[in-house]
Amino acid sequence: MKRYFIKSLLLTLTIAAMTACTEKKTADPIADAMQKVDSLMVDRYTPIDTMFAEPGGAVLIMKGDSILFDKGYGCSDIARRYKIDGNTFFNIASCSKQFTAVAILKLAEEGKLDIHKSIYDVSPLVTPYLPKKKAPFTDITPAHLMSHASGIPDTRPRTDRHFMLTCTDMQSIEYIKGLKELNFAPGTQYQYINPTFQLLYLFIEKLSGMKFDDYMKANIFEPSKMYTTLYFSEENESKIPNMAHGYILEDGNETASVDSDKPAGAVAAQPEKKADDGAPHSKFSECDYGEETFFATKADGGIYTSTHEFANWIKAMRDNKILPVRAKEEAWSLVNNVSGSKFSTYQNRDNTFYGYGWFVEQQPGFPKKVYHTGDNGGFQIYEGFFPEADLTVLVFENRNDKDRWDLVRKIDQILKDAGLTEPVEKQQQSAASETTKAE
Repeated sequence: MKRYFIKSLLLTLTIAAMTACTEKKTADPIADAMQKVDSLMVDRYTPIDTMFAEPGGAVLIMKGDSILFDKGYGCSDIARRYKIDGNTFFNIASCSKQFTAVAILKLAEEGKLDIHKSIYDVSPLVTPYLPKKKAPFTDITPAHLMSHASGIPDTRPRTDRHFMLTCTDMQSIEYIKGLKELNFAPGTQYQYINPTFQLLYLFIEKLSGMKFDDYMKANIFEPSKMYTTLYFSEENESKIPNMAHGYILEDGNETASVDSDKPAGAVAAQPEKKADDGAPHSKFSECDYGEETFFATKADGGIYTSTHEFANWIKAMRDNKILPVRAKEEAWSLVNNVSGSKFSTYQNRDNTFYGYGWFVEQQPGFPKKVYHTGDNGGFQIYEGFFPEADLTVLVFENRNDKDRWDLVRKIDQILKDAGLTEPVEKQQQSAASETTKAE
């Protein structure tokens, strides 16, 4: 009896040890990866001057529905020292474009427009806002607008500072109806500009018969469980929960982010001049609405949201809650080649394309990634999703003095080394294999 008890005890201990080894083997690489990400962010936000609060960012990493990493760094409001976390609302700038594109694709699914027909066929209600109906303008389609392939130049007036600071989407596209020529034949090149998405704002209102904000809330945000996400306006500013301010470094450069999508020709924001009274003061100046140009338009960059609510958007798209699979796959396809464009430097790297509202990257050694970046004022945003791996990375920052793409590459490599970028099917097979070995 005693011998049997000892054998049973040894067997139990062996199984426990095997289980512990298996758990360690599968869990530690992920835990280690998250620690490495945290170390990157801590180093990134090392205070310039410990006497003052500094802006920072919110980072979220999600695998499937599981949140692997969710931390905030720095302050959303340095004067009040409000800490950033996953519920802090940032202006996500050009990451807003995907929402506009999805709205157009949704209207197309409902039969209200054909994205591959001329923009003059969208609705008679939009023609007063377009150039005189003739080639090459008649060759432009909504698909071209959504993929930065229209050839429409961004020649919005830059002489009126007040206009640049406060203009709405409709005011911003006023110049388009007077255009005489395009930069290139529609569909032949890539040139990243914002006004084409403001034309889509017009299409959404005319086709839906609803105000843009109302349509987006009812048909895009709420079905995605983005219940408090909203567009910036002077009226909405007080309604933005946990709102972060954007900041620029006083002795830095507004274009410090090498992949900034600041509109060509826009006047760079200048740091607020502090009184030189000998007293110490923060090295950061607020830079958002009122300090930065073209901040009040919506369809191209006006959304305020948090990493927590944006994670819900990723899941809604993944699970086809807003668009059917076919339309989603079209939005995430290689519509327009970004690499090597002579018309735009924005995200112009090897193996990079633009779909409808998203960049699509196919870097060697990594699965396909759909992503976008956003820059406005002091806000610097990155959101990336690996569909095959069901892996999401969000980095929302309210400062733009750090190299975004260097950080993204490092995070991607960390996640790859931990096995997190492997296709879901392969990870499931690996987990099943480990379970079999353990048994």
